[in-house]
Amino acid sequence: MIARVVAALAALLFVAGCLHNRDSVNFIADGNPDKLSDWGLFTVANGRIAPHAGMVTYELNSPLFSDYAQKWRTVWMPKGVAASYDPAKSFDFPVGTIVTKTFYYTTPADAASPQTSATVVKMTPATYQSGVTGLDLKHIRLIETRLLVRRAEGWVAFPYVWNAEGTDATLERTGADVPLTFADGAQRTDFTYSVPNQNQCAGCHAQDFRDRKISPIGLKARHLNRAFPGEGGEINQLQRLVAMGYLKGVPSAGVPQNANWEDVRPDTAARARAYLDINCSHCHNPTGAARTSGLWLDAATSDPRLLGMCKPPVAAGRGTGNRPFDVVPGHPETSIIPYRLASTDPGEMMPELGRSLTHQEGVALITNYILTLKGACQREDGPSR
Repeated sequence: MIARVVAALAALLFVAGCLHNRDSVNFIADGNPDKLSDWGLFTVANGRIAPHAGMVTYELNSPLFSDYAQKWRTVWMPKGVAASYDPAKSFDFPVGTIVTKTFYYTTPADAASPQTSATVVKMTPATYQSGVTGLDLKHIRLIETRLLVRRAEGWVAFPYVWNAEGTDATLERTGADVPLTFADGAQRTDFTYSVPNQNQCAGCHAQDFRDRKISPIGLKARHLNRAFPGEGGEINQLQRLVAMGYLKGVPSAGVPQNANWEDVRPDTAARARAYLDINCSHCHNPTGAARTSGLWLDAATSDPRLLGMCKPPVAAGRGTGNRPFDVVPGHPETSIIPYRLASTDPGEMMPELGRSLTHQEGVALITNYILTLKGACQREDGPSR
């Protein structure tokens, strides 16, 4: 069935002239290009930033939280090559692949110069831009665009920070700090948005301690298996990539799928597991940097103990908040995980990188999830609950 759908979609795209000439993007095989524009990825003109030919916008079922920044994601590949499907890990992308993620905020409607506005506004999913044809920059402050580039030696990360004019971005290999004020209704919070340096990129994207090679986090089957608008209409993203020749080996059935943590229709456990998977599992998995913690939060883990149930902390220091277990079923107020998610103290908070603000909605989800869990934990000096 999926083969017929893909074939029909491919024919539709070809007849309609939708398959782009991908030669307009400039893949750079070595060195450290100083400007984002060197890659030939975008056009910035007439109040819009638009992708060049062959760049496919995609979205995740549950995106990672980054200080309430909105994100526009694209992937591009040269002609004649395709990524290979994997049911669990990041797809095996060919040399020449460029993955982009542009971080941006909406600014107040009365901001005279959005690109230099120090105040940014909290948005809801209903007001996010899809980015399929680019972004309308009327009330947008572009912060950074991160590239993951698949070269012959492996993936290389490049963090580019946008200039005050919003016309181009400059490579900042040592990272950058951007002071902002976050407006959530009448509440104002000053914070520093941190652009990671290249070594910090590896802190999240090196998902296997044995080789320390970096790879994309979001470009996995369970994150991409969803409908999203683009070439061919609003269709499954994996089918779109297959039809465009960007992906091969997708099975006709059994493709994993994470929940959308913001969608109230799935049960709380499915939403919470999806949230923990995308935000935490790049470190907390059997081969990740936090593997020795004994807390594995990837989608494949099902052992309650590995998921933190009644598990004492390992070398967490004051990050425990004097709480006895990672998760105490029915008692988020004595569980470590929601405490660390809520904290903004660098010595306590989790994740350790990528945020300065508390994700209030995420903490609420994990709190509600723990409230649904049944059981009791036993401490050496007596029951904790």
